[in-house]
This record gives sequence, C-alpha cells and structure tokens, in this order.
Amino acid sequence: MTPCITVIIPVYNVKDYVSKCFNSLMEQTLDNVEYIFVLDAPTDGSDGIIRELSAKESDKNIRIITHEHNKGLPAARNTGLEAATGEYIFHCDADDWVEPDMLEQMYNAAKAKDADYVWSDWYLSFTNAEKAMKQPSYETAEDLLHGMLDGKMKYNVWNKIARRTLYNGILFPEGHGMGEDMTMIRVAACAQKVAYVPKALYHYNRTNISSFTQRWTERHESDILFNIGQTEKFLIDKIGDRIVPHIDNFKLSTKLPFLITGEKSDFLRWREWFKEANRSIYNGNWGLRNTIIQACAQLGLWPVIKLYSSLLNSYYNKLKNA
Repeated sequence: MTPCITVIIPVYNVKDYVSKCFNSLMEQTLDNVEYIFVLDAPTDGSDGIIRELSAKESDKNIRIITHEHNKGLPAARNTGLEAATGEYIFHCDADDWVEPDMLEQMYNAAKAKDADYVWSDWYLSFTNAEKAMKQPSYETAEDLLHGMLDGKMKYNVWNKIARRTLYNGILFPEGHGMGEDMTMIRVAACAQKVAYVPKALYHYNRTNISSFTQRWTERHESDILFNIGQTEKFLIDKIGDRIVPHIDNFKLSTKLPFLITGEKSDFLRWREWFKEANRSIYNGNWGLRNTIIQACAQLGLWPVIKLYSSLLNSYYNKLKNA
C-alpha cells in the first residue's frame, strides 16, 4: 500500500534535539506513514541516537539512509525525495518537533479538497515560550503563489505537505543551502489545488544556537542570490512576464530581514541588492510599518533603521528569555 505521507528528516549534528523530533513523529495519529531519516555524516552521535530509537519502533515504516560524507541539507532532502514512495511529501528538520495530529490534519485537508499542496500555522518556539505564527488562507494555487512571492505566506519547507508528483524535475539546490526553502515556491507553482489548516502544528526551534539559520557568511550571500535567481528563472519560464511584479515583491521580502539585524553592513546590503525591486515599496503590499521602514532604507536613513531593529530585537529577546 502506498504510504499516505513520506516524512523526510535530514540529520546532521543535532544530538541535543533529535530525540524530541523523533518521538514527536512516532506519536503521529495518522497511519501508513513512511519515515526516511537521511544521516548526513553527523559527527556528534546523532546517527547512533536515530538507530537506537528506530530499533524500538519495529512496527513503524522507518528507513535510514546514510551519506558516507556530509553533503549538506539540500542534498539530504534530495536523497530523501529519491527514495520516497508516499503520496505526499513532508519535510521535517531534525531539531524541530510536531504536534501529534499534524500529519493526520494535513492529510485529511488534502483529501477533502483533492489538494496538491497544504500548509498550516506554526510555532516559533523558544526555551520557555512560544509564539503562534498565523498563516494566510488562499482558495487557489495562483493566490497561494502570489502570497508566497509577496511576503505574506512563508515558503519554509516544514509546515507543508505537497503531492510527490509535483517534485517532477524539481530538486533542492545542492551546494547552495542558504535559501534552499525557496524550492517550495517552485513546487507551489506546479500545484492545481490547495488547502490550509488554520492551526499551529509545527514547532520551529529557536533554541538551537548552532543551527544553520543563525549564521551569516559571504557564502550564504552567494547562496541566497543563486536561489533567488533559480526561482525567478523557473517562474518566468513557467508563467511568463506577468509574474514579474510578484517577483519584485519576492526580492523585497527576501532582503527585508537585513533591516532588522541592527548591522550597518546589512543595511548597506539592502541598499545594494535588487534596486529594481524598490519600485514595489509603495504598491500597498507591505502594510504601514514595513512600507515606512523600507522607504527609510531607500532614503538612506540608517539611524531610523538602527532604532527600529533595536526595538524589534528587544521584543524577541524578551520572548526568548521569558
């Protein structure tokens, strides 16, 4: 019997978190789930933890695939995709965890609407506090795609399931890990029907200080630019020039985080990147706060940006340390 969902879990140096992730997956209320753990040559014993825990779950459909050397997160996801047999694909990061009924709710929503692509709300999870992150609802695949590009809908891999057939020819960008989540935009562009589960079901862990997304290097900058370029080319080839205004919004939303770090180098990076997209600042897409902050950045008002980032980071630090 074809599994309802294949869960792909790349594992690399997450020994302090992977047990919680594993157990949350084994507690899923949905039957007939395939779990593929891709051991990407971890060096901290994460692989041993997965093998030990898996041995105790002989009634579950668990597959373990081992990379002889570390290939990176996109390659690990591709390894899982190549081996997957499920009707739908769900990507779970090994330092996060999920609600017990996540897969059941997502799958039921997919079947109710014959949807190719389903998403849910999620939690931003700190040590002693969580913030539920609401996602928008869209009735059509076109509206979903526009919402992703316009910065209204997160394109993260981990709060979504997608029909496996949508990945036909679509792979994660091996060797370009920063921004690899943009792959889910290309997958969404191939969907015909969509569905939304208005409940927070995924816990995105922000206590892992060594996680990939915590660091910024010149390599990450080149990765992001590569992934934006790949996304833009795919969408224009598939849809045509009418998608360009939404791509401008996508470029703006991609560089918007540079305005909250409090680093002048990031502010200058915002000023340099995708100048052609700045024409979309005033299109009514951003809400008052983000329109003002981007307009200030366009005008070069660094003191305003610095103050804004300080206030925003103070809020999230209080949440993190609550």
